[in-house]
Amino acid sequence: MFALHERNIAPEQAGRLLGVDYVASGSLRQQDRHLTVSVELAEARTARIVWSEVFNEKLNDAFLMLDEIGNRIVSSIASEIETIERNRAILRPPNSLDAWEAHHRGLWHMYRFNRADNEQAQHFFTTAVHLDPTFARAHAGLSFTHWQNAFQGWADPGVEIERAYEAAGQSLMADDRDPAAHWAMGRALWLGGRHDQSITELERAIDLSPNFALGHYTLAFVHCQSGDPGAAVRFSDHSRNLSPFDPLLFAMFGARAMALVRLKQFDEAAEWAVKAAARPNAHPHIFAIAAYSLALAGRLDEARTHMAAIHRNLPRYSVEDFLTAMQFDAEGAALFKQAAKRIGNK
Repeated sequence: MFALHERNIAPEQAGRLLGVDYVASGSLRQQDRHLTVSVELAEARTARIVWSEVFNEKLNDAFLMLDEIGNRIVSSIASEIETIERNRAILRPPNSLDAWEAHHRGLWHMYRFNRADNEQAQHFFTTAVHLDPTFARAHAGLSFTHWQNAFQGWADPGVEIERAYEAAGQSLMADDRDPAAHWAMGRALWLGGRHDQSITELERAIDLSPNFALGHYTLAFVHCQSGDPGAAVRFSDHSRNLSPFDPLLFAMFGARAMALVRLKQFDEAAEWAVKAAARPNAHPHIFAIAAYSLALAGRLDEARTHMAAIHRNLPRYSVEDFLTAMQFDAEGAALFKQAAKRIGNK
């Protein structure tokens, strides 16, 4: 790439020479104690600019600042490419997909967070791993669909936990250096109640790739329930900083809200939980976080409104369903039971 840059090769020509679909380029400028980094991502085939960003930072520690900006750039590029590939795959006939396309078609369905789309996602991830058994991220996606089945109560939890763990193991066997494989294993271990091992796998994911936003988010998710709630807030903030338009943004907000509940910062928890429930793909447990956080903050009418939204589709949903899905310590569970009692959701 340095050689091509010296020759002023355009992105589309660089793409053809290197056999790649996307080309990132940019510039760095330092003025006094400020650093400006401009980056753009081009689709090589069409030379279309699909993403650009300018990072302006005050320069304190140059190496740390460059690391931070570098991680944000890598995370943003990965997210933009995934979005483009998901949208492209959904337009192709299902029986024409290769493993890469089937995987991204699976992601398109997976991020909708409802039972029907989760089944479709499972079908496409299964197709992807049949077409390419070495595709670690397709195995990780398959693990996530089984995780959802157990977490949402859509299928037998015992069976689905085992399947989530098995698919995560296949992902690790395919590529032990892929952070998504360790992320999938970390989630599966959490689901099975093995929290310490879960954290070890998730920390391995972000050690392999410090820009892996889902790894930081899932550490927030685990810590917000039974670990260190202060760490959960930090991990949630960092995941959003890396991926501010992430499909799991509602979950990042929700994890922060649950951590704040455990810290007894109920007003702030309610604000973050309401943001989580406002996301278009938020599922019933996210609405429950909002209802209970609002109740603890004394905003009872709003809390009942969010619970009513759940009951339109799940009329028997109660705090026990919420606590069965989550894995709070005793004090955290008591706080959510107290919230449910305030709005008559026992």
